[in-house]
Order: sequence, then structure tokens, then C-alpha cells
Amino acid sequence: MTDPQDTVPTADQTPAITGPQRVIQVGETRYTLLGTAHVSSESANDVRTLIRSGDFDAVAIELCDSRHQSLDNPDALANQDLFEIFRQGKAGMVAASLALGAFQQRLAEQSGIEPGAEMRAALQESRKAELPLILIDRDVGVTLKRIYHNVPWWQRFNLFSGLLGSVLSRQDVSAEEIERLKEGDVLEATFSEFAAESQSLYVPLITERDRYMVLRLAEDAPPGRFRNVLVVIGAGHMKGMAEDLEGPTPAAPTPEREALERTPPPSKLWKALPWLITGLVLTGFAIGFSRNTDLGWQLVGEWFLINGVLSGLATLIAWAHPLTVVATMFAAPLTSLNPTIGAGFVAAGVELYLRKPKVRDFSTLRHDVTSLKGWWHNRVSRTLLVFIMATLGSAAGTWIAGFRIAGALFGSA
Repeated sequence: MTDPQDTVPTADQTPAITGPQRVIQVGETRYTLLGTAHVSSESANDVRTLIRSGDFDAVAIELCDSRHQSLDNPDALANQDLFEIFRQGKAGMVAASLALGAFQQRLAEQSGIEPGAEMRAALQESRKAELPLILIDRDVGVTLKRIYHNVPWWQRFNLFSGLLGSVLSRQDVSAEEIERLKEGDVLEATFSEFAAESQSLYVPLITERDRYMVLRLAEDAPPGRFRNVLVVIGAGHMKGMAEDLEGPTPAAPTPEREALERTPPPSKLWKALPWLITGLVLTGFAIGFSRNTDLGWQLVGEWFLINGVLSGLATLIAWAHPLTVVATMFAAPLTSLNPTIGAGFVAAGVELYLRKPKVRDFSTLRHDVTSLKGWWHNRVSRTLLVFIMATLGSAAGTWIAGFRIAGALFGSA
């Protein structure tokens, strides 16, 4: 987008609102950026006031397709096949999304305002006014994956502990503090709660999405298509988006936008590692049997015992069904030698068969995951925990048993 001119709206141009606002003229189109707090009654009222003013002929909002579906249809998760989520390896992303939502839900419960009130207001009012609605945010799953790949492996524990802390923390947040989230620096400080102000987290979470949303505007609401576009975004994105709107945008924004949607493929070493471990363990068994039959069976027994017990204990911590625990204990030593299937997949499949989530589990999911106890109480979130814990238990068992085998072979050499 070229030749931008900043303008400051006067009282007769736009209604009085409480939140931060910035208007940028680009060619024949005016983009009105409205900074909101995702948990704020005033932000929701600002959105209603602006759309009802009749000044706008299009509305763009900080939502992706999946979040729009979730907001527009809160029961969307109930219509998904949980087993398919596990099969596609999306359990970790779903759990992380629930943890992030739990933090926002906790603020909502303390303030009496549902999370995403301003986005919901934008959806409702744009429908009433029959205005085009443009979803400009990047898919939340893509963002989480890019965060994961962007953060060095040794810092990923900080991200996990930050997400866990958002669930465990019960500290009250005052209404004044919630309203101060409209200030960009305070909102960014909230994000830093999950990664100790990590720049590697900030880039994919804020900077990339600033650019992505501007590129989506360039595709779906380019200068000249609409007269005045209301852009409803979190206040933390205002500064970055305004700077990108004022700067040059490629004549063909799609390739850059698609680049921001890609997730780095796993390294060849990481993809080969499970097969390498399998090869080493089987080689260890072969060496053991070649030296002494008793030693070979001892190594096999220790592999099954260590891997099975740790995996079973991990699912027990997740309050899995007793039969799930037993099934995991028998499956984990075998799945650890077969990189095409994981112990978590088996454990979650058995748990789903034995304890299929009920309608009320889906209806109370968002509230339940705001507390640690709720993760174990709700059948949906508990199944996610069973998957994660079984996976972690099997991984721990693989490494511990592997070193045990190496030590036995080395010691008996």
C-alpha cells in the first residue's frame, strides 16, 4: 500500500469511543484501526457504536476461520472427531489452545465479561448492517506451530510452564487492570507472561501476525474496493499494523502471506531419530542374545518393564481408566519400537472407547480448563492429558531403558 496519509478523525467524522483508534488513509480507502481488549465491555460497546454509526462499508476482525467458527458456534469442538485429532497429531495444539483460552476465560469470569466480546459484537453488528466481514488473522494452529519452531528447544519448557501457570494462577485481576489491556505495552506484557519476554515468542505471536493481517487487508480489502474499513484488532497490534499500512506493500501480497502460513518441516535428523533409536535398541537385543541368552531376555524384560511401567504410571497420573492404564503398559514397549504409532495414540483411543465424552463435557469444557482440577474432571481435556502423559511416559521409558540396555552391555563386555 503506497502513499498513505495519516488523518485524525474529528468529532463529526466518528462517534466518541473509549478505546485507542487510528485512522490511515491509503488511496481511496480509509482504514480505521480500533484497538480493543479481548475482555472488555467498553471495547464491545465501542465496536457496536462504530458499526451502528453507518460510517463503514466493511468490517475486518482479528479472527481466523477456526476461531471464527469457535466464536460463532461454541459447540464446534463437539462436532469434531477427537480420535481424528489424535491421529493427525493435533492433540498438543488443541491442549495449548485450551490453555491459552483458559487464561482469557479466567479474566472473563473475574470481570463478568465473556472472552471475545468485542469480536462477537462485530459479528452480530456486521450481520445486522449487512456489511462484508473479513477475517484477517492467521490460523491459531499455524501461529502456535511457528512459535514452537521459533523458540529454541531449550526454551520450550518456559513456554510450557507459562501455559501451565496461566491455568494454575488464581490471582484476581481488577477491572482497571483489564481495561489497561487496551494499552499496547500492557497487552504485550500479558503475552510475555507465557515466555518470559522472549523475543523468539514475540516475533511469531505479534510481529508476524501484524504483517499477516495487513497482507490480508491488501488481498481482501485493497485500496479502492471499500470506502471506509473498520479493523477490529487487539490493542497490542495497533502500532505494528499502522507501521505496515504506512509502508510499502507488495503489489502481489499472496506469496508473502502464504510464506507466513508455512511451518518449518522437521529436520532430517529429528525425523530419523525414532528409527535410529529403534535400530539401536534392536541391535542391543541382538548383541545381548549373541553373548548370552539369559542376558538377551534380561534386556528384553527390562525394556518392557521400564517402558511399560513409566507409561502406565503417566496415564495413571492423568486419571485414565484402569483398562487404559493396562493397555498402555502393554502397548508402550511395542509402540516405542514402531515410530509409525505412539503410545499416546493407543492410550487416547482406549480412553475414548471406555469413556466417550458426553454433551455436557463439551458444553463445560471452556470453564473446566480454567482450573487444574477441571482438566482431570472433564472427559475431553482428560483424554488430551492421557494422550500427552502416555507420550511423555513412553519417551522417558525409551531413554531410560535404552541407557539401561547400553549400561548392561557395556558392563558385561
